Amino acid sequence: MEPEAQRIGGVNMGGVTDIKVIDTDTHVTEPPDVWTSRLASRWSDVAPRIELDWDQQPRWRVGEQWLTAPAYYAHAGSTTYPPFLPTRLEDVDAGSYDPKVRLERMDEYGIHAAVLYPNLIGFETPAFRRLGEDFSLACIQAYNDFISDFATADPKRLIPITMPPFWNVDATVAEVRRCAAKGHKGVLWGNKYESLGLPGLSDPHWDPVYAAADECDISINFHIGFQQTTGVSERKNQEWLSSYSEQDARQTVATQAIMMMMSNGTAIAALLTGSVLDRFPKLKFVSVESGFGYLPYLLESLDWHWKGYGLGSSRAMLPSEYFRRQCFGTFWFEVGTLKLLEQYPDSFMFETDYPHPTSMSPGPASPALRPSEHIALHYGVLPADVARKALYSNAARVYGLDPVWTR
Repeated sequence: MEPEAQRIGGVNMGGVTDIKVIDTDTHVTEPPDVWTSRLASRWSDVAPRIELDWDQQPRWRVGEQWLTAPAYYAHAGSTTYPPFLPTRLEDVDAGSYDPKVRLERMDEYGIHAAVLYPNLIGFETPAFRRLGEDFSLACIQAYNDFISDFATADPKRLIPITMPPFWNVDATVAEVRRCAAKGHKGVLWGNKYESLGLPGLSDPHWDPVYAAADECDISINFHIGFQQTTGVSERKNQEWLSSYSEQDARQTVATQAIMMMMSNGTAIAALLTGSVLDRFPKLKFVSVESGFGYLPYLLESLDWHWKGYGLGSSRAMLPSEYFRRQCFGTFWFEVGTLKLLEQYPDSFMFETDYPHPTSMSPGPASPALRPSEHIALHYGVLPADVARKALYSNAARVYGLDPVWTR
C-alpha cells in the first residue's frame, strides 16, 4: 500500500504524517494604546505614546527619547524595500497588531502556532529602563498583560513570551512567575548584557531568574538585536539615513541585518563555555533569529579548541554536547544548508520572523514565498523525521505545547 501523503503546513510533501507547523519567532507590533490604556492614572501624562516628531511624522516617544515610527517593524506585504518603510499602522498588514488578522495570516501561511515576541519594548528596552524603577516596571507589566490578552484570541495557537525588567533580578523573578501563571511559555533574554554593564549570560548573578524559569518549566530565549539603537537618537539616525543614496542605504542595512543575526554566535559560545548549563541541566536556552548554517561549524570549532587548549577534561561534556542537551536555534529562509540539520535534528526550529523586513512574508518588496510553499518546495531533501522535528516536535518540546496537534 502506498504511504499516506505527508502534509506540511497544508501542502502535500509525500511521507506519512500531518505536521502542524510551529513558527518559533514572530513579532507583535505594539498598538498605540498599549501603555496609555493600561498604566495607572498617575502615569497618564508620561505614558509611552505615539506623537508627531520634528517632521510632523508619527513616532513613539518614551520619556524624553524619540524612538521608531509605529509601523517601523511591520514590513510584511510592503511595497517598499528597507530601510524606506511605511510609518503609519494603517499602511501595513493588520496581522502585525490585530490578533484576529494574525490568525488569518497564519492560516494563509500554513502556520498552526506562533511564538510571540515584542517589537518596541524588546529592541528599545534601555529607553524604558531609563524611566526609573517603578515606572519602567509598570511599563513592562503593562506590555506583558497586553501580550497575554493578545494571545487569548486563540491560546492554543498564540504563544506569549515574557518581557523581563532584567535590570532588577528580584522584579524579573516575580514577573517570570506571574507571567508563567498566565500561560507564557518563555522569557525574552538579552544576548549581550555586558554592553549595559551587567553580567553575562552564564554569570551566577542571573541564577535566581534561571531557577524561576526552571521551576516554571519555561525557556530562556535570547534574541538578536538587543540594545540595537541605544545611544543613537532617532533624529540622528534619520539624518544619517538621508545622507545615503537609496542604493547605499539598502546595502548598509542589509549588511547590518546579516551581521546582527550572526552576533548570537558570541552569546552561544559564552553560554556553552560557561557553567550555567551545569548549574541548570534541564533549563532550555533558545538562540532566536540567529539562523542555522554557520552553527555546526561554530560547535565543531568550539569542541576543537576546547580540546586543543587543554580544556577537554575541565567539564563533564564538550560544548557541542551541552548544546545538544539543552540548547536550540531558529532559522527561516535557508535552503542550501538544510541537509546539515541531520547533524542536529533535535536542536533547531523553524520560524518566519513575521512581520519584519527579513521575514518569510511574501509581498511586492520581498523574495519570500508563503511559508507553506517554501516548506513544500525545499523540505523534501530532509528525512521525514528530521523535517517533523524542525517544523513541529522540537518547538512543541521547548514550549510545552499540546502533542495532540499532530495526528
